[in-house]
Amino acid sequence: MPLGARTSEVAGQDIVFEAVPYAALSGWDADDHLAAFRAFVRSAPALARASTSSGATSGKTCVAGAALLSAAQRAQQEAPGITKPEEAKAFFEANFIPHRVVHDRNPGLLTGYYEPVLPGSREETGPFQIPVYRRPPDLVNLVAEAERGALAGGLTHARRTADGTEPYSTRAEIEAGALAGQGLELVWLSDPVDTFFMHIQGSGRIRLPDGTTIRITYDGKNGHPYTSVGRYLIDAGLFSADDMTLDALKVWLSADAARGSAVMQENRSFIFFRELQNEDDGPLGAIEIPLTPGRSLAVDTAFHAIGTPVFVTAPDLCPWTPNESFARLMIAQDVGSAIRGPERGDIYFGSGDEAGLLAGTTKHAGSFVVLLAAAGGLA
Repeated sequence: MPLGARTSEVAGQDIVFEAVPYAALSGWDADDHLAAFRAFVRSAPALARASTSSGATSGKTCVAGAALLSAAQRAQQEAPGITKPEEAKAFFEANFIPHRVVHDRNPGLLTGYYEPVLPGSREETGPFQIPVYRRPPDLVNLVAEAERGALAGGLTHARRTADGTEPYSTRAEIEAGALAGQGLELVWLSDPVDTFFMHIQGSGRIRLPDGTTIRITYDGKNGHPYTSVGRYLIDAGLFSADDMTLDALKVWLSADAARGSAVMQENRSFIFFRELQNEDDGPLGAIEIPLTPGRSLAVDTAFHAIGTPVFVTAPDLCPWTPNESFARLMIAQDVGSAIRGPERGDIYFGSGDEAGLLAGTTKHAGSFVVLLAAAGGLA
């Protein structure tokens, strides 16, 4: 094993975290470290809450250790005095050691997600006929929410019964009325494809008829494994991988309502939502960390603990400035059922159509350098 390397206690000996100097990180000096620092500080309260939570993890995923928790606490304490990018850069360099992720698994891949803004109503009226449901009272977690991405191959949630638990209703069963009449309707939307993609994104901002907006966020799922309908159509020979984008998929699903519904129901997973009382608190990632556009990253917690800073590079990804390759410090603040692997990341791009366009066209090779907290900081 290389000097200064660590192995993943969860993943096994085929994943190595190899220490490298900051000088070896191309693009490190040019990044806006203050933006990354502010995103990191937003993790601190949630990490503290999670560290004292009674909800045990399965032992199969990474959790924030003492060093990361201490670094987050120091960041929160020092935040008032850190107002310049160079001060934030110094904080990271004093408290973290960069590690390259060495493995022989799938190459690094970056995709994107966003918060859609959709018209809706609190009542079933006019065009608003598609219910968005609250979390049912008989839904129970089989794994901790932060683990639902890493352990998404099996059931993550179930229905509590008098005899124990059983699999919850599938997407097709719920859409056929399995939850009707229980008063679980949170809001009503008008477009089935838009509703489906809000489920995939895990959050949404709903524009009500009176012009006000509310923000709704993930509050559990039916527990069935996620199936990518894009991959389903590619495997069926109806799309090439190069032609598959979010917009192209939406057009195809919308072109024939019955055909689109049948394909969307291939994804048996179904999401439940709750309304945020303070719109400014969201959207929320794993363990209810507020997300920051362009700085929050969904990761596989089989390899990376929530809250970990990750320097992400993707030479062919230029989302904001043409010919300016993506190289920035991000914070692991979310998970996703499709985010599987040591260098698999999902970039949060923000709210609205522009963010959706960026997210829908992001599918690029990328690499991770993980910043692992040094106990007590570096001398």
